[in-house]
Amino acid sequence: MFKTNEGTVDRALRVIVGIALLAAYFLYPLGTWGWVAALVGVIALVTGAVGTCPVYSLLGISTCPVKKA
Repeated sequence: MFKTNEGTVDRALRVIVGIALLAAYFLYPLGTWGWVAALVGVIALVTGAVGTCPVYSLLGISTCPVKKA
């Protein structure tokens, strides 16, 4: 459906950061900042799991390695 534009390291970091932010939200809910952290965590986790970042697509960025033929 969407073209993959995230490399392996980028995806792994997004998943790790997403899990960390969600864990921080559930362990230390801090009102508005807690909700912001949870939202950013969900976005990072989903984009890391799917392998596509809408912002990268808009800006024409790709961290995927180029496959040689």
